[in-house]
Amino acid sequence: MRIIREFATPLILSTLNKNLHFVTFVYYKIMKKVFILGSTGSIGVNTLNVIRNIADRFEVTALTANSNTDLLLAQVNEFKPSVVAVKEEYAAEKIKDLLPQGCKLYTGSEGLLSAASESDYDIFVGSMVGFAGLAPTIEAIKRGKRIALANKETLVVAGELITALCKDKCAEIIPVDSEHSAIYQCLVGESINEVEKLILTASGGPFLNKDKSFFEKATVDEALNHPNWKMGNKVTIDSATMMNKGLEVIEAHWLFGLPTEKIDVVIHPQSIIHSMVQFHDGSVKAQMGLPDMKLPIQYALTYPERLESDIERMNMPEIGTLSFFEPDLEKFECLKLAFDALQTGGTAPCVLNAANEIAVEKFLNREIKFSHIPVLIEKALRTMGNHVSPDLDTIFDCDKRTREFVKSL
Repeated sequence: MRIIREFATPLILSTLNKNLHFVTFVYYKIMKKVFILGSTGSIGVNTLNVIRNIADRFEVTALTANSNTDLLLAQVNEFKPSVVAVKEEYAAEKIKDLLPQGCKLYTGSEGLLSAASESDYDIFVGSMVGFAGLAPTIEAIKRGKRIALANKETLVVAGELITALCKDKCAEIIPVDSEHSAIYQCLVGESINEVEKLILTASGGPFLNKDKSFFEKATVDEALNHPNWKMGNKVTIDSATMMNKGLEVIEAHWLFGLPTEKIDVVIHPQSIIHSMVQFHDGSVKAQMGLPDMKLPIQYALTYPERLESDIERMNMPEIGTLSFFEPDLEKFECLKLAFDALQTGGTAPCVLNAANEIAVEKFLNREIKFSHIPVLIEKALRTMGNHVSPDLDTIFDCDKRTREFVKSL
């Protein structure tokens, strides 16, 4: 008999054994230790907001950041982790003498790996944006931890390797992206073999109602003005190009083991339905809620339980109308490029991701037009070649070479 609940306060669980006799189990509250990779970003900050409200269930033991040491230090003083890691060494120098006594500091990219491989934690929150989050996440998987995954690039660039490693090390991935969390929630109690289609919803971003010609003159500020969500700059630009949804399609393929033809994208501007699952009998399950990342974060931390929260509730009459549209793949070229990369397989998704990261960086630095982002990505996909079933070294090499190529354009 499998008991799925770990927490109690104390909690008495009564269940039926196979002889239909009641069996009573008593469990006591277990404090879960949490490692947050990227604690100063949007997901990291929201994770700490969630933990602050259910502090009797979670202990923050490790926090990491890239360079935002002011916010990191404030987080350290509040949550008192035993481990801190700062990727940029110049930033680590600013904070090393300000940490509380007994708090261990790791620095550089290697420091992130050491923190992930040596710290004491039960749940690893992968909230660092981009390819940089891959290696530390692998270290957590090797230790058989629960991975609350917000870093979609981990599965985009190395999905085959990551899923195999999770199986080998008995690690579990609970998605934090609102779309994948929605699908995960819709599948509870269901058989994946009875799924006909996954339907990922997309807001359409700030340029949903703009003509493609507008992309030639779109400014950085306009692209960062997302109508529904508050996210970091890179993810917000990805939403404007719809590359974010393309990456999520690839992530969904690896998370749920379904082929490309069973994954659809639909534009849903209100961002109330976060995604849907259609079953063989024609039934469709949807997960709904106001646009608030704290909900999927808390679900990933507390699964299989649902704890109370102060998250704002929906008022359906106030919401009124929900609308849906087919995405325009000619206008949002990045989404089509992502579908194509998933079909190609091998290192194509790695090239797609690396080229996109550099192209977005160029746009944010005002080096290229918004319309040039898919152009650079397509050039990289045509030029870099493809390696079928790549190992991890090949993936890291492909990422490096693709970045160098796109930087040179």
